[in-house]
Amino acid sequence: MPVINRIAEFHPEMTAWRRDFHQHPELGFDEVRTAGIVAAKLKEFGCDEVHTGIAKTGVVGVIRGNGNSGRAIGFRADMDALPLQELTGLPHASTIPGRMHACGHDGHTTMLLGAAKYLAETRNFDGTVYLVFQPAEENLAGGEVMVKEGLFERFPMERIFGMHNWPGAPAGTFLHAPGPVMAAVANLEATITGRGAHGAMPHNGVDPILIASHIVAALQSVVARNVNPLEAGVITIAHFTGGHTFNVIPESVHLQGTARWFLPEVGNLLERRFKEIVTGIAIAMGGSAECSFARAYPATVNEPESTEIAARAARSVTGEARTRPLPQPTMGGEDFSFMLEKKAGAYLFLGGGKGPEDAMVHHPKYDFNDEILPVGASWFATLAEQIMPRRG
Repeated sequence: MPVINRIAEFHPEMTAWRRDFHQHPELGFDEVRTAGIVAAKLKEFGCDEVHTGIAKTGVVGVIRGNGNSGRAIGFRADMDALPLQELTGLPHASTIPGRMHACGHDGHTTMLLGAAKYLAETRNFDGTVYLVFQPAEENLAGGEVMVKEGLFERFPMERIFGMHNWPGAPAGTFLHAPGPVMAAVANLEATITGRGAHGAMPHNGVDPILIASHIVAALQSVVARNVNPLEAGVITIAHFTGGHTFNVIPESVHLQGTARWFLPEVGNLLERRFKEIVTGIAIAMGGSAECSFARAYPATVNEPESTEIAARAARSVTGEARTRPLPQPTMGGEDFSFMLEKKAGAYLFLGGGKGPEDAMVHHPKYDFNDEILPVGASWFATLAEQIMPRRG
């Protein structure tokens, strides 16, 4: 079965929703307009229940099918944008300076709305579908907040499924894999303190810029020389701040970065070596340091049976040739991981690539490919119909 015909019929409508969301991006826990539109549309579609205010701006819709099996599954989409200035120049570009849907959450929200519209109309399944519209995926762990606020207690479900668009794969292609598919994440910070001095008289001070430079270089040895080459890890220092003018050695330097891994033991190693290197080099060079390794998201790990269920639905929508194993996990992070820690489920990637010039997610020239909207919506709907088939 290809894209569901009824969903294909309202593809233009879905495109209009998506572009409206894109023009009005909202950051994590501030998705007031977005959540309001989502709730209004779910009510318009005839959902049986619409719950708002979960994790501040989260929304959960409830659709009951035909029959009394008592089964239930959940679908999740994220709603937040990024603090990024859009550079696409498109007619539907962001109207809010410094904010942009640069990761495709506008498309994820739209695809789940499209599935909701179809499922509420047809109810060709025996059970309950919970539609989870999550806030604050970008760095604020809205998924964890929803779980802590009782998502699975209030809306008991057997499994939960999510997806992410992927410009690096051909449009309409699903990628799947059991086990880890996205990495665990930690936010790194370090403040290196020396002793300020005149730039022409460095012997009178302790240069924190020099100390920090040695630290940044040494941290690259952790993955290269401490992590097993057959395992994965990343340490990146992405922000280095210190000093204010040409000829003054500052008192301190501030570093920020990220660490990524899949295996818990690798995460423990990265944390230990990060702290040892930062403090050890600072002390050895006459300064001091304070540092933190703040774990943000666990690895996103797909449950094998749920992965096969998700892949079966994908094959039904796009065919065998366009449903492929994920070649390798990505070191990107995803707070759907908190949901998968508590509930069986799977997270797939849906290709949205148009050509070699496509911008990747989190790029100021990225734009979601509207051609895949009915593909994603059909996948959600097909999952409901296949997992909870209507009897008789």
